[in-house]
Order: sequence, then C-alpha cells, then structure tokens
Amino acid sequence: MSMARAVLWDMDGTLIDSAEFHWMSWRDTMANEGVAITQEQFLSSFGQRNDSIISRWLGAAATHERIERIGNAKEGLYRDLVRKNGISPLPGVASWVHRLHEQGWLQAIASSAPRLNIEVVLEALGACHCFQGIVSAEDVHRGKPDPEVYLTAASRVGVPPERCIVVEDAAAGIEGARRAGMRSIGVSHKDNHLGANVVVQSLDLLGSSAFEELLQGSCWPTKNG
Repeated sequence: MSMARAVLWDMDGTLIDSAEFHWMSWRDTMANEGVAITQEQFLSSFGQRNDSIISRWLGAAATHERIERIGNAKEGLYRDLVRKNGISPLPGVASWVHRLHEQGWLQAIASSAPRLNIEVVLEALGACHCFQGIVSAEDVHRGKPDPEVYLTAASRVGVPPERCIVVEDAAAGIEGARRAGMRSIGVSHKDNHLGANVVVQSLDLLGSSAFEELLQGSCWPTKNG
C-alpha cells in the first residue's frame, strides 16, 4: 500500500470566486443596521475574521451581542445566495478535485469560513464525496498565517505534514503552509509574488503530474504569463 498523501484546499478565492456573494451579503446586512459600506471597505476587509471587520465598521457601537448577530445574519444571507444561485468552481478546480480523488489522494478543506458555509459550497459543487475532512473557523483558535488550520486538517485525514500539499490564493495562507512544513501551490490571479513552491494564474494551467512532482520534490518554480 502506498503511503497516504493529501491535498488541503483553501476555499474562498481558491476553490470558488465567492467575492460577489460576500459583498452583497455584507452590504445588505450592514444597510439593515443603518450603515452604508463601500466596495473599497469591503475589499480591504478580505481574509479577516467577521468580528474584527464588524468592530472596525461599527466603532464604539460594536457590542459583543451586536457583532455576533450581524455576523450570523451576514453568513445566513451568503448561504441563501449560494443555495439560490449556485456557485461555480474556479477554472481547473473541478477536474483537479475529481482527478486527485480518483488517484487516491485524500482531500480536506482548510478554511477560515464557517462550517455551514463550507458545507453549502461543497453541496453546490457536487463535490462532498471527494473530501475526507473539513476544518472551519469553529475548529481553530488562530487564523492564517498560523499553521494551525493546516496541521488540524492533516491530522483529520491522518497524513503527516510532509505528505500534504496546500492550495491557496493568499500570501498568509502560503506562509501558514510553510510554517506547517507543507509544500504549496499558489493560485494568483494578479501574479503578486506568493511565496509558494509553484505559482499559477489558474489551476487549469498546471501540468497533469504537478501534484505528484511537487510531492516528490522534483518541481521547479514555474512562471507563466
């Protein structure tokens, strides 16, 4: 039996482009609170936890109860949008998830999104059966770049860190993978310098043995324009 190996996926911006639904749900939830937010404010909040986002937008009016209520309302709205409209995987994602599954790789989601969001997205993608583990916001105390989310995901699928490959679109996530002792594939739409072992603009540009080669350590950093 060959040794187990795993791919740990970030979700937002890596598996799916969910920015539009997150923007709509933040905008409408904050409008219900009498607070107008701009798209710039939304974009600068990317990758942060809801409690810190809401505190910044509400200032002194941000009580613990209010933060929790607004956060829950926003995530509920987001899930409704995904259920109603469906959500598409980013280019190359669906074929890779299924190919890795067929080749016997274990796969897990390692995301700072709430668990219910992850479940709704996997359902919309029809990919639940391809994933053996989910690590969500509720499962970790420290966000990326702390390696906790990846180490937790690796232990859930029972694979040592050096046999795991992380797929990420954010610098903090790539740094977390490095601290966890894992190799990484960075998906960069803007070609900003992610410190990943391999960087591509989208996953459909990866060679057919990219994961294999990266795990064996025979992969050179790639550039593509």
